[in-house]
Amino acid sequence: MVAKKLTIRNNTDTPINLKRLERFRAPGQGYGTNDITLLAKNFTRALTNQTRSEAPIATLSLADKPFDEQKELGIHIEPFTIKETGLDFFKESEKERLRLVFGAEGQEHTIQVPVPTSETATMQGVDNPKHRFTGVWVKPESFLAIYSSANLHAWMRELRDDTLLSSLSIPGTHNSPTCYIAPPSVRCQAVSPRDQLLNGVRFFDIRVQPQYPQELKEELILVHSVFPISLIGNKYFRDLMKEINDFLDKNPSETLIMSLKREGPGDAQDEQLAHILNNHYAKDDNQRWWTRPKIPTLGEARGKVILVRRFNLPEDLQKKHDGHGWGIDGSAWADNTANANCPSGQLCIQDFYEVQESTNIEKKIQYIKDHIDRASKSRYPFGEHPGPHPFFINFLSASNFWKANTWPEKIAAKVNPATIDYICRRHKDDDGDSSTGILVTDWVGLDGDWDLVRCIVGMNAKLRLRQN
Repeated sequence: MVAKKLTIRNNTDTPINLKRLERFRAPGQGYGTNDITLLAKNFTRALTNQTRSEAPIATLSLADKPFDEQKELGIHIEPFTIKETGLDFFKESEKERLRLVFGAEGQEHTIQVPVPTSETATMQGVDNPKHRFTGVWVKPESFLAIYSSANLHAWMRELRDDTLLSSLSIPGTHNSPTCYIAPPSVRCQAVSPRDQLLNGVRFFDIRVQPQYPQELKEELILVHSVFPISLIGNKYFRDLMKEINDFLDKNPSETLIMSLKREGPGDAQDEQLAHILNNHYAKDDNQRWWTRPKIPTLGEARGKVILVRRFNLPEDLQKKHDGHGWGIDGSAWADNTANANCPSGQLCIQDFYEVQESTNIEKKIQYIKDHIDRASKSRYPFGEHPGPHPFFINFLSASNFWKANTWPEKIAAKVNPATIDYICRRHKDDDGDSSTGILVTDWVGLDGDWDLVRCIVGMNAKLRLRQN
């Protein structure tokens, strides 16, 4: 096989230089630590519906010696540019590993590619580095995208207060709390909501069913369609909110956009759900919630849960906020659509989900790319009246309950890498802010893989540059 040339995209606002490249041979194929780890991971996946089984990638140690080294390369890469280096990715085997050494403003940063399974892709550098870089590796194309999205737990603190929330590139999750042991058509997430928050997710898609709707009690069962999200007992919205509140207390620079919808069996009504939320959670005196019917700036949103309402309101809540209503209105959400605007004008949706056969996943992927492009053309007018600037909400999720090869994890195994590839290699807009909008994902964080989240957060760099 002919080696592809190494290509690097600098998606930061800092010039960088590729200074040195070291090549390491692929590890042995005996039953070593990695093989035992892989067997354990496969057993765990069998118990938890996880069907992928790629071998983990080991970390290069200081004791590992390169078989080839290229020094003093001096390959300069300007901000927001792509550079074809002319360097072969491998010399002897496509399973080789590289250690790359970059320079930025007098400091060195190193990264291994492919990125080790047990690590994040944060570049290693000197103590107290001026810049924190992260890398996303697109293996089939020998392509490394470099972002400044290393601090995922608090990435919003680097952005100005006057930034409209809808102008950001925001990672989200679909049916966010569905991380428990459940039928594979129900489970959508690999890790807990807490881990999602700590790794940069800032949009939750939540479906609930009131347990005692007539009494308007606080118990809201977390569901996915008509099913509870766990086989070992109900999970409740109040416990989810405890995790969210704890995270926001510890990270007051952040916010969480929450889309709330009523689903499940029973005869509960939207209006009952609205009263339960207003009475027990998003009370008028509760500073945690943003229930105004407008998109906030980041300064207004910090430390808060932003309510995107996918349910109808009773008459008393319709009169809130001088008769403008309660929450950002998504009650007229178009079903199964490739592109639609909610009547409120605040939400532009791609939510095509009926993938009937695995062969038409490509259709879904194209819808995702098209909606990313719509978001990228937006340009937030700092210092001016912003006018309409909706949330571009782009669901990467899809499923067909009756066919195993179109269950959520199987869809994500194809859609997520395709989206990473598109954002890393092709997504940009010279006239807009290059935002991705809100990308609502399934199965992120599996085996510590947060590449999709990192490249979404990293796309805020151009917006941040315009602010300075």
